[in-house]
Amino acid sequence: MNHDHKIKSGWSFTGNNGDFRLEQPDRSSFLYFPLVNEGGMMSSVSPKLHGQVTSGHNTFLTPPLSVEDLHNSRASRNFWVYIAGQGAWSATGDSARQNAAVYGEAADESLLEAGLLWHKVTRENKELGLNAQITSFVPCGNDKVELMKVVLTNSGTKELTLTPTAAIPLYARSADDLRDHRHVTSLLNRIYTSAYGVEVQPALSFDERGHRVNHTSYGVFGAAEGGAQPVGFFPVQEEFIGEGGSLDWPEAVVRNLAPEIGEGGGRVKEGYEALGGLRFAEITLAPGQSHSYVVVLAIENDRIGVPVLMAKYGSTAAFDALLEENKTFWAEKVNTVEFHTGDHSADEWMKWVTLQPVLRRLYGNSFLPYHDYGRGGRGWRDLWQDCLALLIMEPADVRSLLLNNYAGVRIDGSNATIIGQQPGEFIADRNNIPRVWMDHGAWPFLTTMLYLDQSGDLDFLLQEQTYFRDSFMSRCKERDTSWEPAAGSSLRTAAGEVYTGTILEHILLQNLVPFFNVGEHNNILLEGADWNDGLDMAAQRGESVTFTAFYASNLLDLSRLLITLKERTGGDTLELAEEMTLLLDSLGESVDYESITAKHALLDRFYATAPNKVSGVRAQLKLEQVAEDLARKAEWIFAHLRRNEWVDSGHGDGWFNGYYNNDGERVEGEFAGGTRMTLTGQVFPLLGHAAAPEQIASIVSAVERNLFDDKIGYRLNSNFGGIQQNLGRAFGFAFGHKENGAMFSHMTVMYGNALYKRGFVKEGRKVLDSLYSLSADFEVSRMYPGIPEYINEQGRGMYTYLTGSASWMLLTMVTEVFGVKGKLGDLLLQPKLVKEQFDAEARASIKTIFAGRELKVVYTATGSAEYGEYQIHAVKLNGAEVTLQRVSEGVLISRSLLSALPEGQVHLLEVELA
Repeated sequence: MNHDHKIKSGWSFTGNNGDFRLEQPDRSSFLYFPLVNEGGMMSSVSPKLHGQVTSGHNTFLTPPLSVEDLHNSRASRNFWVYIAGQGAWSATGDSARQNAAVYGEAADESLLEAGLLWHKVTRENKELGLNAQITSFVPCGNDKVELMKVVLTNSGTKELTLTPTAAIPLYARSADDLRDHRHVTSLLNRIYTSAYGVEVQPALSFDERGHRVNHTSYGVFGAAEGGAQPVGFFPVQEEFIGEGGSLDWPEAVVRNLAPEIGEGGGRVKEGYEALGGLRFAEITLAPGQSHSYVVVLAIENDRIGVPVLMAKYGSTAAFDALLEENKTFWAEKVNTVEFHTGDHSADEWMKWVTLQPVLRRLYGNSFLPYHDYGRGGRGWRDLWQDCLALLIMEPADVRSLLLNNYAGVRIDGSNATIIGQQPGEFIADRNNIPRVWMDHGAWPFLTTMLYLDQSGDLDFLLQEQTYFRDSFMSRCKERDTSWEPAAGSSLRTAAGEVYTGTILEHILLQNLVPFFNVGEHNNILLEGADWNDGLDMAAQRGESVTFTAFYASNLLDLSRLLITLKERTGGDTLELAEEMTLLLDSLGESVDYESITAKHALLDRFYATAPNKVSGVRAQLKLEQVAEDLARKAEWIFAHLRRNEWVDSGHGDGWFNGYYNNDGERVEGEFAGGTRMTLTGQVFPLLGHAAAPEQIASIVSAVERNLFDDKIGYRLNSNFGGIQQNLGRAFGFAFGHKENGAMFSHMTVMYGNALYKRGFVKEGRKVLDSLYSLSADFEVSRMYPGIPEYINEQGRGMYTYLTGSASWMLLTMVTEVFGVKGKLGDLLLQPKLVKEQFDAEARASIKTIFAGRELKVVYTATGSAEYGEYQIHAVKLNGAEVTLQRVSEGVLISRSLLSALPEGQVHLLEVELA
């Protein structure tokens, strides 16, 4: 990702571990940084230490917030200093006086330094001669704890007498109580003070789940250098701020009032909004002298054991040791994959992209300021998308995750929409809203195929798994009145036993049912929506042409996989639930695929034979015949799409129509009001087999003409002009925002991936490069390193960190750009690097895991470094020449050769390109 132009970057990388710095970070709005651990502590922190601290939707330590609250709210992790003779100053920069001075002469100087999940802001006021450095992180491990270390330094020439006070509002309840019952729920607060701080344990949890006895406790504790306890506490917010005061100009600090509760605490307050208000002893600092404080924010399932907590976390020595441990933990996780190209900044940026799928696993789609729509948890699509990155980063865990995920498939080919907390836990829809996203069945096979290529584990296909069952049947068109929640959510046989089928059976079911579930133009029905959740208003007559292409490609790849299964295992039969043989129509009574009514009739027969239960009898089918049936269906769709859904632009190029709306009208093409085109409609035909080779250049030309915008990259769609009540809510958004014509990273990266797959490397690189350039141009994007969910019409990066596009970016860089990929367990090397990606020594390298071994693959271009002009000439493994097995795509290295290598070390593959 090298560039001729120099990116004017507000932040710059320092060193080789993703660390970066940014001067005056508080001059940029909406910035926030994630702090999280595997134990469920989920925090976000802004340059002024706004943000939230939570362990879930119902357990917020600080007030829940949306991105607008980062600048509107006065609640933050504040640390005040009263300077004798000079008044109050906030070490976080969050005081009424400092906020007013942001554009003035007397503004503080500030510097942000951050790295893999640690955050440090240094703030100095030259006039006062005072410098504050605040480091924040969430320690790795299972404790729900966030730590802050504040170091105050006299940077002036005169002695300073300081009185420090930590002031962190304790919200201590569910996000649902933020507006509804806000005051009433404060009456539940039981506030305790101890030797080190303030703890709140509300008497009840008072939310839609019922008024239950609450056990969760929330606390803010602190100690000064040398372990000194606070000298007093302000546990009640209103008494701290005073009449007419506020959190950004509190009376207790401004007038340097004595604490409400003295040293040692021990008092209980009830029924008020709580504050982690900790007053530390007055100190005098000579010029150059420093004094430090550690503040611990904790959430516990019961009353907090404060002495144990402070012994573990409450000293500068513990803080410093845990910070190093945390840096190592995240570096090891991220450095599982490392890139070295001719552009050091791009390589460092990729570390943040590599981290993003892990963040998405930990946060779900919620709990960061832009993700204010999330109540926690992940969706069906997320389960499979996130596994793409895990296959590269944490491959050991993926097999069991995939196996568990398949338990969410229904016998009608749809799937559960409520995902439980535990792997493989699916919950019958608690809102009783029948909804089917038509794309859901397509993703599992894509992820499973990547797993099979990486592992060669074909036995996985024959593993047994249960099916999900609730009251919805026939893709949510009917209700099963006989189903009771007490019956559980596993599909049963007619005899009442839990039914299991192979993973292959689950995959076939998910891809065969949609084939028959078509609309009036013989494309698969859109139902509740597809990948683009914004296309949610065409459930009756809408069709998703784009995912029809995806399902067809799956059918063809499945057909080929069955033949491979036969060759590899020697078996020539396949066991399926007898009801499913109907869907393999060419094995019995063939259906005319041109006939929509015939397809519907067959589907109705299938629903009737498997009405939320199965007989339990299995049919033995010939692998070859099943493979032929799948290929026949795929080829029919490809011919149908190329014949009926190609849009001729009149400009010498063309593209695929992606959708029909709820009036049964084609969505894309040249209209009187202008050109209507979607990027999604092109990506899936390109990603699979639907776009014929001769159509690719034409699609690329049309995308460049209609969707590429220098300022924001590749738009998700052109301007359709006005809301589309017959298609979806997305068109109610302003054009250039979110799903209506913004640069939506997920689809952009998939477009880049598809172009690489199809050999359009120069074009694919332009796509990925545009994403990097736009994200890393801080002056415009105003975001920290990484990929945003989308870039709006002004070029600002939106919804940072939590986006499935990061998984696709990582996957594309590893398997397509660097060409390190699996082919049913063997390693396939197929580099598609371009000249700018090689360094000054004509090298480019990647470190990654394959076959359970850490490999460093170093490509050296001994001749031309231009893609298309080189091929793999020789390969050495740990210095020894490897006999090359050439295939059409590149060079294969057998898994057995790699598996024989010792574990626990990095093995060097030197690849000469000539």
